[in-house]
Amino acid sequence: MTEQPRILLFTGDGKGKTTAALGMALRAAGHGMRVLVLQFVKQDATTGELAAIESVENIDIIQTGRGFIPSPEHAQYAEHREAAQTGFAHASDAVRSGKYAMVVLDEICVAVARGLVPERDVLEMLDRLASDRIVVLTGRYATPGLINRADIVSDVRCVKHAYETGREAQKGVER
Repeated sequence: MTEQPRILLFTGDGKGKTTAALGMALRAAGHGMRVLVLQFVKQDATTGELAAIESVENIDIIQTGRGFIPSPEHAQYAEHREAAQTGFAHASDAVRSGKYAMVVLDEICVAVARGLVPERDVLEMLDRLASDRIVVLTGRYATPGLINRADIVSDVRCVKHAYETGREAQKGVER
């Protein structure tokens, strides 16, 4: 049987989408596979995942985001769109290069839903995947097109969250 590319998508309003994708990256690295993680919204050099991944062989992580995405009318929205499109160009190059067996596009669903990266560009990239590639998409607001194109879709649903009681983000949990 011929191998086919795999596309996995983690979406929903619950906590754990990035965590699931990073778990997949660790699993792949454990099998000697090279992995690239591109974070399309996050811009925090102090997160635990950045510190941990520095010590993991075979995983590269790059934050291309600019943090919280303002409304399209906001003066800084264009900067966010430019950063996301630069990140997506990097992702497309990485997928085509063959250097990485797995590419994780963390928060790409948010970038698409908020108009930072056109959905058609992501779908075209996914349609051109080599047979041995794995792409993992994460983020809230996954579009029907991305959901339809993925082989595996997990909807991470929030049942309860500590934020609701006023608790702040905690190291090792949300940061």
